[in-house]
Amino acid sequence: MADVMHETGAPVGLLYLLQPEDRRLWLALLSGVSRQIAAPWYRASLDAATPVTDAMRQRRPIWLDSREEVARRYPQLGLVLPYDFALAACPFVSGTPVRGGIALLWPVGSTPHPTPYRRAAVSAYCRRTALVLAQAADRGDPLLPPEEPRYLPAPFEDADPARAVAALGFAERLPTGCCALDLEGRLTFINSAGADLLGSDVASLTGRLLWEALPWLHVPAVEEGYRAAVITRRPTSFTATRPPDGPLLFRLHPDGSGVSIQITSASQQTDTVEDPPAEEAVGVLGLYHLTHLAAALAEAATVHDVAEVVADHIVPAFGPQGLALVVAEEGRLHVIGHRGHSAELINRFDGTPLAARTPTAQAREIGAPVFFSDSADFQRAYPGAPRYDDRSSWAFLPLTASGRRIGSLSLSYDRPHSFPPAERALLTSLAGLIAQALDRARLYDAQHTVARTLQTSLLPPALPRIAGLDAAACYRSAGHGMDIGGDFYDLIHIPTATTAAIGDVQGHNTAAAALMGQVRTVVHAHATAGTSPGNLLARTNRLLTDLDTGLFTSCLIVQLDLARHRARLATAGHPPPLLRHPDGRTEVLSPPPGLLLGIDPDADYQTVEIPLPPGAVLVLYTDGLVEVPGKDIDDTTRSFVRHLARTRVHDLDRLAQSLLRHAEHPARNHDDIALLLLRPLR
Repeated sequence: MADVMHETGAPVGLLYLLQPEDRRLWLALLSGVSRQIAAPWYRASLDAATPVTDAMRQRRPIWLDSREEVARRYPQLGLVLPYDFALAACPFVSGTPVRGGIALLWPVGSTPHPTPYRRAAVSAYCRRTALVLAQAADRGDPLLPPEEPRYLPAPFEDADPARAVAALGFAERLPTGCCALDLEGRLTFINSAGADLLGSDVASLTGRLLWEALPWLHVPAVEEGYRAAVITRRPTSFTATRPPDGPLLFRLHPDGSGVSIQITSASQQTDTVEDPPAEEAVGVLGLYHLTHLAAALAEAATVHDVAEVVADHIVPAFGPQGLALVVAEEGRLHVIGHRGHSAELINRFDGTPLAARTPTAQAREIGAPVFFSDSADFQRAYPGAPRYDDRSSWAFLPLTASGRRIGSLSLSYDRPHSFPPAERALLTSLAGLIAQALDRARLYDAQHTVARTLQTSLLPPALPRIAGLDAAACYRSAGHGMDIGGDFYDLIHIPTATTAAIGDVQGHNTAAAALMGQVRTVVHAHATAGTSPGNLLARTNRLLTDLDTGLFTSCLIVQLDLARHRARLATAGHPPPLLRHPDGRTEVLSPPPGLLLGIDPDADYQTVEIPLPPGAVLVLYTDGLVEVPGKDIDDTTRSFVRHLARTRVHDLDRLAQSLLRHAEHPARNHDDIALLLLRPLR
């Protein structure tokens, strides 16, 4: 590894090995950066999207020669390291097995593109390493990664003692401060002038992280300046204020062994001091904006959620005056979110064909971002195109997820905007995060639509009209992020009897919905045959036990005798129904409990009979109506009883909505709710 880094001039290297029987890569050797900087990449799943894992899956090297390409291909990497570097990832392949890989980093500009020599040197190194790993495995003594990566220091020549003494004297005579940090950020040397400027002493600073030894240096710009210098191997600078004396200017000069820092009083500077490069400042601020946006996108479940998060966050955080988020569907581009543009403009471009010669369509087609720093740039690329909403500069960013171009993001600015390299990389990382969030959200929406369609198709489209009976039903799905449930209801009428059923299949997925459809069909068939509630449950239970789905079902059957104003009930572990008498008195009915359906094929279900006078309301419901995590279900049921008792009953549909509103507790939306109300008429 030391040889290939020396041959190719790579200042940073990370070597990964596979653990036997483990689908994770372990970082085994590290050189050129601190363990702290490399910590996010100590372990990586083989299924993760990283340069090394992709190189291993594809069994070929991956070369990325700019920060924009890094950000486009690997937005998370661009997010954590928003700096200017080129990267190579190469697998260790020997025959069929792929045993690991290496990542090498170079400052951009040292060699603009990977040279043939550099490519050949890296490939030869990987072949040699793969052979070493294969031979060790064949001997039965495989080379395994250590628990913590071994650090490979940069080669350092032995110092001449006389020269070292002379260098120390030179540093002490300087009127300005100077110090040295190792690659971990710890201070290894500081002269007296530097210690005085920092308001401390040499002994208390040596061996400590600079920003931890001095609390006033614990600000983002300090650690970020150090990280940027180490990764890019380019000089950087920052200003920090030492209370109460004023600002100090820090100039950082990195190499493979550490960072040398000049410290001067910024207020006493007589020569012209350049500000830190704008690209680094963008990287610092952009890092926090990207982190905030990534956290918000992680909580966005649907495409609508993603569109709202993007529109609400990007315009204030990243500076554009306009934004349009566009996805490709059925051969056209459709705007799913926008800010700062007129409705006329959005309507003009919504539905643009994918093959249209527009910057939005072409950015998606070529899979690379397009930037126009002023309107003249735009007009040269698209002669005759209208100037949109008096904007002067534009960025068109493709949205690519898992190799698929799913849309594009356009940003517009009302003044000319130069888009420096760091900002281009930042915006490219931004588009990558949005693309991944959109891809997840589209899959969620598709699954959710299929599941909801399935569930809706299995519920009765409408309740039958039955003489002498007023009935109402409603269904409310679970809260944000839940799949479908197995709640169901039904009302079956035959000349000799009317049967109501309500139930809940265990689980929140398509399997629960499918089983719910089977249960409802069986219940409907037995009810049509005039089977009593207890026998109906027993027969359904035997069928579910034979199916052996591993899912259990609660169910309540009510058979109405409208002529005699009576009702017969049987339950299989279902929440007890509520009965509101004509005078408003309300009670919880308690039919003999029975086992959930699908547990014991020989379970018995007892039928009981109750009076059901005209004007009374029988409330059948699933447990989502009364269950609140952390609360006693008896307490919440009593609360419903009180609410039902004091609610005036004129229209059952309004009563059902009133009960649902009463159920709108922030913690209650964890489950679906099915509700069936029955009221015999005079």
